[in-house]
Amino acid sequence: MSNNNKDMWSIIKDILQRNGIARQHLSSYNEFVEYGLQSIIDEVNEVIIDTVEYPYKIKLGKLQLKQPRVMELDGSITNLSPLEARLRNLSYAAPIMLESSVVEDGNVLETKFIHVGDMPIMTRSNGCILYNLPENKLVEYGEDDRDPGGYFIINGSERVIVGLEDLSYNKIIVDYEEVTAGLVHKAKVYSSIVGYRSKLELVMKQDASIMTKIPGSPVDLPLMVLMRALGLESDKEIADAVSLRPIMQDELEPSFEKAGEVSTSREAVVYISKRIAPGMLEEFQIKRTETLLDWGLLPHLGKNRNNREEKARFLGEAACRLLELKFGWGDVDDKDHYGNKVIKFAGQMLADLFRTAFRNLIRDMKYQLERSGQKRGINAIAAAVRPGIITDKL
Repeated sequence: MSNNNKDMWSIIKDILQRNGIARQHLSSYNEFVEYGLQSIIDEVNEVIIDTVEYPYKIKLGKLQLKQPRVMELDGSITNLSPLEARLRNLSYAAPIMLESSVVEDGNVLETKFIHVGDMPIMTRSNGCILYNLPENKLVEYGEDDRDPGGYFIINGSERVIVGLEDLSYNKIIVDYEEVTAGLVHKAKVYSSIVGYRSKLELVMKQDASIMTKIPGSPVDLPLMVLMRALGLESDKEIADAVSLRPIMQDELEPSFEKAGEVSTSREAVVYISKRIAPGMLEEFQIKRTETLLDWGLLPHLGKNRNNREEKARFLGEAACRLLELKFGWGDVDDKDHYGNKVIKFAGQMLADLFRTAFRNLIRDMKYQLERSGQKRGINAIAAAVRPGIITDKL
């Protein structure tokens, strides 16, 4: 036992010597800045401005993160170092510039990079002025050459984002719950993409039928209806997607009965639409259902119509795990096992904040431009953007 402990400490010591104590924070933040920011922008892609006479679109393009800077009292802008931010009680942050184009009748009229907010810069990250500097240069900037970085400077104070333990993403977790009438078997999936997480839950009711709980739906939906809406129409296709074992396929009979008369993808979409948007116009109901299937359901598998069959087969796999648990062929997943855990670092948590803040900014900009009516053009867009929405949130 003592030898094993020594071996473990040797591994930990080697990791710390090679990567340092802040590498996980830096890697997470760098990945968010290099890939996560742009992917969140691409989700929106374009904004339609509905005005009475001249409706137009704002096309969102590339995003640039400039060097950390500060605006002085006289309006001048100067570059900022971590030491200066500490001494002057400033935030070490860099402006986010977003390429925006005015599109009318398919033609791009104007294009300009617009300041949409400020991003806190993690010290020693790729966006920091201290990145990859030699020891003598670090001393010139008044920095400790042994400082590993991995923290932020907000109003002059050094702040670190503590890692948060969470359940693993994009993984099927099966469990059961004791109720008065017996056991209720469940399968859960936390589907995650940059800045967004969606929960899917399959529940086996007392009558052995399988129902699904998905975000955006106020009621539980039969599994078979959902799989049909995703493109698997025939009973055989659905049963084969769950399992090829006859005994497990027979267990699906109560679930097929729950689907009632729904037998095609179109009928399944209409069935779901009447339950998630009751009382609305049919066109709006269908559009909302399409958005739910593509964006709200298992977004890690894709957000296009082409990904629906893959989502249906993933649902089949989750139902298979559920039935295996019921038959005693599989074990309950231990939520406290490290194999079912993940640690969220600065990058993932900033992505959640930025996604919410960016959508608020787009909503506010759209309102300002539609209210102004006649005012249009790239300068009007720049005036309608309030960078404080993102800056204050982050």
